[in-house]
Amino acid sequence: MRYLLTLHMNPTVWATLGDDQKTAVYEGHGAFTKLITESGEMVETKALAEPTETKTVQVKDGVVQTKNGGFVDSEAFLCGYYVVDVESEARAVELAAKIPDAQYTAVEVRQVIHEG
Repeated sequence: MRYLLTLHMNPTVWATLGDDQKTAVYEGHGAFTKLITESGEMVETKALAEPTETKTVQVKDGVVQTKNGGFVDSEAFLCGYYVVDVESEARAVELAAKIPDAQYTAVEVRQVIHEG
């Protein structure tokens, strides 16, 4: 089963971290990527731009409307994800807990139900 592990960043929380803590998060992602690659559970991972570099597009009455910024008006934003192929939801949750960001914010675990 494939699961999407989404990472959400709160810039206010991130700003409170010391340089050593930030470095540990970055290095932790390297270790996590190595772990799931070596176990054969890695499908893909991506880091995403901040909302200030995002465009939101909607079509209303046939007219395309765009705005700068993310869809959700929130301080926290989707900053990246991992897709893993695991035996169970329990394993996906276990892996999510190993992502370094989980000690500062939530990591969402969502089953992939369709791939195109």
